[in-house]
Amino acid sequence: MTSSPFAQRRKFIINLGKALHKFGTPAYRLEAHLLNVTAILGMGGSFIVTPTSLTFALWQLGEHDQQQLYVVRVKPGDLDLGSLARTDELVDELASGERGLVEAIDRLEDIQNKPEPYSHPISFLAFGISGGAFAMLMATSWNDVIWSFIMSLVVYLFVYWASISKGVSKMLEPLVSLVSAFCVAGLMHYDPHINKSLVVLSSIIAFIPGLALTLGLRELAARDLMSGTARIMDAIMLLFKLYFGAVLGFAIGTMVWGDAEFVQPEQVQTWTAWIAVLLLGSSLVVMFKIRLKDSPWGILSGFIAFGMSSLASNYFDVALGAFFGAFCVGIYSNLYSRIFNAPAILVSLQGLVILVPGSKVYIGLNTVVSGQQILAVDSIGTQSFLIFMSLVAGLIFSSVVLRPSRSL
Repeated sequence: MTSSPFAQRRKFIINLGKALHKFGTPAYRLEAHLLNVTAILGMGGSFIVTPTSLTFALWQLGEHDQQQLYVVRVKPGDLDLGSLARTDELVDELASGERGLVEAIDRLEDIQNKPEPYSHPISFLAFGISGGAFAMLMATSWNDVIWSFIMSLVVYLFVYWASISKGVSKMLEPLVSLVSAFCVAGLMHYDPHINKSLVVLSSIIAFIPGLALTLGLRELAARDLMSGTARIMDAIMLLFKLYFGAVLGFAIGTMVWGDAEFVQPEQVQTWTAWIAVLLLGSSLVVMFKIRLKDSPWGILSGFIAFGMSSLASNYFDVALGAFFGAFCVGIYSNLYSRIFNAPAILVSLQGLVILVPGSKVYIGLNTVVSGQQILAVDSIGTQSFLIFMSLVAGLIFSSVVLRPSRSL
């Protein structure tokens, strides 16, 4: 590989960086991985990764003053953990000599052009399950669970529409929350037992950027300041768009349908939270495009996160419970990486989704603006901030106790 022409090695590194960014790799992991691969190829390199741009500086070993610079504008990547796993396997094959550099470049292009792993009907069902499972996890009523499931299916129709229409894709986030809020305002007259704000939140839970906020803070903790700041600001703007759409949808719905009085229903049993974790983890397999052979380990990560955080919360507060949950997820994902020689991120993200308080940020925003609480939680803003900090601390501590064997 080190004997291959410099132009070929340079092309592979650049294509690899663009591919991993497209698949949603965090900046600190991507930069570390590119450094490892350049060393394998007998090159020197320096990289700057942000959600919207990539900068590569590459040179032959011993010729640092003759480095070549490559800068490209990119769109923020969406999570595609199946393609990320295939790309990681490709790098292993290249490093072991199983593939040549030219073959690896062609294979990388094939991975990027691979069709969607799950069909639209399966994705449609996964969206519905994610909304219903989230409502169940919030210990609300069966009315909310059922309507959250149905409204999440409606939301996916707009996601599909956005995939074939540029105009819709530009306004997708406020549009789905507007439509959901408008429909729920009307449904209140048919079923007054609906917690309307919670059903809207559940139906758009796939858009709530709790994971993006956590990854942004993790990047800041890793001193990736540009990427972390950009990711956090993008997540905050997304929250604003979603909340504005919901407010506008409720306003239009009230004008059209009129007010409806809420009737308090019975809550779901507490044991259903475990079923919710299973359903939510299963839906994330589709939404994160995880390969079926990797999916059981990711779902198990969700159970570890929920179980350990719930157990710790019995002895400490909710924020410290999240710390122990994130710590155990970090240890588990690093063990998975060592045993299966695969990226830890393949299983860690599903556990983090169970823990991240993105929905609480939305609820806190609603409380500040409207003065109304979606759920009866005291000091939700402070609690959300502490949970975010606890998640980041838990991941850092777990990497110190058991260092990951791979850069991804």
